[in-house]
Amino acid sequence: MAGAHAEPLAHGHDHGHDEALHHQFEDIGQQNESYLVGMWTFLVTEVMFFGALFFTYTLYRLNYQYDFWVAHEHLDWKLGAFNTTVLLFSSFTMVMAVQSAQLKKRSHVMRYLEITVACAFIFLGVKYVEYSSKFADHLYPGISFSTDPKVFGEHGFVNGVPMVNMNHAQLFYGLYFGMTGLHAVHIIVGIGVLTALWRLWKNHAKSVTVDYVPTELVGLYWHFVDLVWIFLFPLMYLMPTPH
Repeated sequence: MAGAHAEPLAHGHDHGHDEALHHQFEDIGQQNESYLVGMWTFLVTEVMFFGALFFTYTLYRLNYQYDFWVAHEHLDWKLGAFNTTVLLFSSFTMVMAVQSAQLKKRSHVMRYLEITVACAFIFLGVKYVEYSSKFADHLYPGISFSTDPKVFGEHGFVNGVPMVNMNHAQLFYGLYFGMTGLHAVHIIVGIGVLTALWRLWKNHAKSVTVDYVPTELVGLYWHFVDLVWIFLFPLMYLMPTPH
C-alpha cells in the first residue's frame, strides 16, 4: 500500500528548525517578542507600584523636612553607599552574563550568575546589620517605637530643647522599612530566579543555552531592582540639612 511506509502525521507545527522554539509560537521572532512584551508589562506594573511609594514619601518629606532629616541621621550612609556599590557591580556581572549567553559561553554565564547571587547575599547581609541597629534603638514602627529624642543625639534638640516630632520620625521609619523591605523582597526573588537560571544552564536546558533571551529577561529584572535602590539610597541616606 502506498501509505504503508508514510511518515506519521506531525502534531502542530514542525519546529525542528529551531531547538529553542516552543510549539505555541510560529517562529523565534514571535516567541521573543512575547517574552519581551510580558517582561516589560511586568516592569511597568512594578514602576507604578514603587512610584506610588516614592510619591507618598516625597509628600511627607516636603511637609516634615526637619523631622525626616533628624530621623535619617540615624542611618549609616557608609553602609548604604557600600550596598550601592555592591548592586552596581552586580549589574555589571549580570550584563556580562547576558553577553556570555549571546556568545553561548556556558561556563562564563554560570560564573557571572554566581557572582551576581553572591552580591545579592552581601546586600542582604548589610541590610540585616542596618535593621538590627534600628531594632536595638526601637526605631521601628509600632507601639514600641522610641518616644525619646535622645536616640537621635544632638540632632534631636535645639539649644537643649527637644525639637523633633517623634510621630513624624516614626512615619519616616515606616516608609524606610516599607520601601527598603519591599526592595529586599525583590532581591530575594531575584536570588531565586538567578539560581533557577543557573540550574538551567548547568543542565544544558535548550530554552536558555540555545536562545539567550530568557537570560536577558532575568537581566532586565535585576537591573530594575538595582535602579530602585539607586533612587532609594539618596532619598533615604543623603538628605541635605533643612533651613
